[in-house]
Amino acid sequence: MTLARDLGRLWHARGFRRLTYSRLLSQGGDGMFQVGIATAFFFDPTQAASPPEIAIGFAVLLTPFTLVGPFVGPLIDRWQRQRILLVGNLVRLALAGVIVAVLLLDGPLWSLYALALLTLSVNRFLLAAMSAGIARVVPTDELLAANAIMPTLGTIAAAAGAAVGGVVTFLSPAASDSSLAFTALAGAGVAFGLASWASTLLGRTELGPEHPLQALHPIEQVRALVGELADGVRYLHRRGTPFHALGVMSAQRLLYGLMFVAAILISRHVLGDPDRPEQSLGAFSIVLGFAAVGFGLAAILTPWLGPRVERQRWILGCLGVGALGQALLAVSAAPWTLLAAAVIVSFAVQGGKIAVDTIVQRDTADHVRGRAFVLYDMAYNVAFILSAVIGALVLPPSGYSAFVMAGVAVAYLAVAALYAQAPRVPRPVPTPPSGRDSQY
Repeated sequence: MTLARDLGRLWHARGFRRLTYSRLLSQGGDGMFQVGIATAFFFDPTQAASPPEIAIGFAVLLTPFTLVGPFVGPLIDRWQRQRILLVGNLVRLALAGVIVAVLLLDGPLWSLYALALLTLSVNRFLLAAMSAGIARVVPTDELLAANAIMPTLGTIAAAAGAAVGGVVTFLSPAASDSSLAFTALAGAGVAFGLASWASTLLGRTELGPEHPLQALHPIEQVRALVGELADGVRYLHRRGTPFHALGVMSAQRLLYGLMFVAAILISRHVLGDPDRPEQSLGAFSIVLGFAAVGFGLAAILTPWLGPRVERQRWILGCLGVGALGQALLAVSAAPWTLLAAAVIVSFAVQGGKIAVDTIVQRDTADHVRGRAFVLYDMAYNVAFILSAVIGALVLPPSGYSAFVMAGVAVAYLAVAALYAQAPRVPRPVPTPPSGRDSQY
């Protein structure tokens, strides 16, 4: 199997191996953490009963990082990324402890939301730092395989953490939702602490940046960060290929998010019974399981086809596959069409994402790479929020509309037509002295 062979080859690289340890522990803890907060105060947009409520749920989950993201990207280029992993996971450990204390003291609900959102925001910060650091621990010709393997392993670790947290929480003899959450949150805290320890196995400068930017007075630093982010956007635009790759990723994520919202509602009203939440959630879990199959296939096939198919052509092919999956769902809302579409569309989205990650890493200079990946995360979040908002406007309460599904299929083809005109070779951009920002 190509995935196993690529993993075996990359595993010999010490930096990749140690970064993977930290990522697995970090995302495993994140899975347990999400189970803990969901149990504590049902902080889960999939429980919403209507498209507008789902839109609100996604906005609450994703807006905080979208707002702080402009300041995170320059920090990833300003601070050593290994230190970000070390300190960030310790911060999450402390926040998990504070959440447990608030639950014990029966604190106000708003404080739980604020702490949970802050913890989730730190997680996105860590993921962006790890994405920016991959290019420092593997050769350039191995980036495609590394981008397929590491996020896939991280997703598996998050799912495993959620499963462990869910099983342990379910078996716990505690009497209330708040006390049931303690076990999952404690497990998450242990995983965060171990992830922080694993980051110490990496050298302090091993993940870059090669030329960390100078620390400034807090007010000057905020002003500099705003300017550096603007410089990063200008750099990506002038470079060309990473800018267009981020654009196609955002469009794909928006279209996939619309299907995700529809799948939640279809699971509740078509596959399940709205009056029996456990049945609806069970149906949605099955849909997610089939989507995971699509993600896994993309992780296997994308690196295998990498030497044979140029990155941009692969993205175009994935957009075509996504259109095919949506067209299938436009035919019928029968369970088999939804499950088949879940596999096909998830494969297309993940396959395109892997190629986009590789283009951004390959064609972006190291001193801008942190900002590039935070802009990536911001675009990702904004696209998902917009998909929920659009879903609230165009989807019926049942979640299924053949007209909307057909429209999404056409949108995939439109995005492919636009991306086909994008440049294939990055344009040269002068590097500032010592790798530092001046103007692009």
